[in-house]
Amino acid sequence: MLEDIISKHSASFASGVHTELRAQVNKSRRVTLLAGNLTANSRSDVSGVSARVYKNGVYGFSSVAEMSDDAVRTVLKEATSNADFMDRHIAKGKALFPAVSTEYIAPGFDDADVPQKDYIDFIRMIDDYIAGKYKGLTSRAVVSTSDSMEKLLCTSDGVSGHTAIPRSYIYVFLNAETPSGVPVELFKAFGGSGSFYKHFSSPDTLYAGIDALYEKLMQKREGIYPEAGLKTCVLGGELAGMLAHEAVGHTVEADLVLGGSVAASSLGKQVASELVSLTDFANTAFAKEAPLPVYVDDEGIAAVDSEIIKDGILVGYMNNRETAEHFGMKPQGNARAYLFSDEPLIRMRNTAIHPGTSKLEDIIASVDDGYYLVDTQNGQADTTGEFMFGISMGYEIKNGKLGRAILDTTISGVAFEMLKTVDMVSDNVSWSSSGFCGKKQPMPVGLGGPEVRCKVMIGGR
Repeated sequence: MLEDIISKHSASFASGVHTELRAQVNKSRRVTLLAGNLTANSRSDVSGVSARVYKNGVYGFSSVAEMSDDAVRTVLKEATSNADFMDRHIAKGKALFPAVSTEYIAPGFDDADVPQKDYIDFIRMIDDYIAGKYKGLTSRAVVSTSDSMEKLLCTSDGVSGHTAIPRSYIYVFLNAETPSGVPVELFKAFGGSGSFYKHFSSPDTLYAGIDALYEKLMQKREGIYPEAGLKTCVLGGELAGMLAHEAVGHTVEADLVLGGSVAASSLGKQVASELVSLTDFANTAFAKEAPLPVYVDDEGIAAVDSEIIKDGILVGYMNNRETAEHFGMKPQGNARAYLFSDEPLIRMRNTAIHPGTSKLEDIIASVDDGYYLVDTQNGQADTTGEFMFGISMGYEIKNGKLGRAILDTTISGVAFEMLKTVDMVSDNVSWSSSGFCGKKQPMPVGLGGPEVRCKVMIGGR
C-alpha cells in the first residue's frame, strides 16, 4: 500500500493557482500458456509523483519516476514554473475554477501481491483440464493477468484521496477448424475487480464456463456465413456495451465534442429511441457496485454518474473541470490519468445502456428472420458515430427461434441512427471490464447493457 508522502507538502503549494499533487503506482502481472508451454511470464511496477498547476487558463505539468520528498518538491517547482511560462506566452486570463472539497479513502481494497508461481500453477491446472477433455482443438491458450492503479491525491482545494482499481482475469482461448478447414476461435474472460485470490480460489470453479465456451466453439465450427444487408438483430449485452462505449461514449467526451464530434450539434435532440437511456456510472449501477468503481478523479472531483442519454434524448457530456466551465455543466469525476507521468484526460468509467422491460426469449420470439449477435472481439468508431464491430459469435433467428451459429462477420452503422431503430430492450444487464480503452493513454473501463433489438447492417462472407 502506498505510503502518504504528499499531503505534508500541501503547505508549500503556490498561492493564486490551483495545484494537483499525485503519487501513483501501477502494477501489472501476466502469465501465458500456449498449448501447455509457458510463453510469457512478466511483472512490472511503475511508480512516481506528478504535479499539475493551473494558472489563468493554462496548465503546467511535471513528473518524476521516484517516490521521495525531493521528488515531490521537484515536480511542484517545475509544474509551477511551466504554468508561469505558459501563462506568459498564452495569457488566457481565466479565473480559477470554483473550489471543491472532499476527502475520500476507497473502501477496503486488496493489494495482495501474488507470486508468479501461483499464477502459473493455477492456469496449468486449467490447461491440463482442457487438454485432457477436448481432443478436437487445433490450439489453446490460457492467460492470467492482474493489474492495478493505486493513487494518492492532494489538491489546493483541500481534496485528499487514496484510491485503487485492482483487476484480475483469466482468459481462455480455444481454436478449431470448420469441416472445410476455416479456422474458428472463441475466448472467455473470467474474473473482475479485485485481487487474484478474490476470484480464483480453485480451478474447478471455472470448468463449467470453459465447457460452455467449448460447446459454443463446436456450434461455430458447424456454422454458416450470415446473409449480408440491413437486418433485424438482437445485440447481446456486452455488444450493446461496446456500442455504448465506442460509438456513443467517445462522441460525448467534451474534449472530443470541442473537436467537432457529432454530439456537438446533438445536445437536447433525439439521438435514440425513447427506450434507450445511457449513463456513465461512477461506482454503483442499477443498485450494485459497478464493475470498476471510481470514487474521485485525478482533478479531485468526487465521482458521480454522468447521464448521457435519457429516454432517447442526448442530455449531457462527460467533462473535466475546464470543459465543464465551458459548457456550463458540472464536472462529475471523468478526468483520469493512467500513469503517474500522464495528465488527466476525460475518460469513461462504467458506461452502459439501461435495462428495459422485455424478456430475452420474447425478443428472440419476435424476430421472423434475423440474427442474435452474442460476442465481439474488437470494435472501432470515430467521432461521427460511425462504427464497425467484429462479431465472433452469433446465431440466426428463423420464425422466432434460434438456428445455426454464424461464422465471423461484422456489423456497421451510425450509432445515433441505429439507436433510433431500437424497439425492444431486455430486463437483463451484462458487463465486461477486462479491456482497456485506448484514448491517447490506456485506461481500464467497464461497459455493459441489456439485449436490444434493432436494425443494423451486417456483413456476409
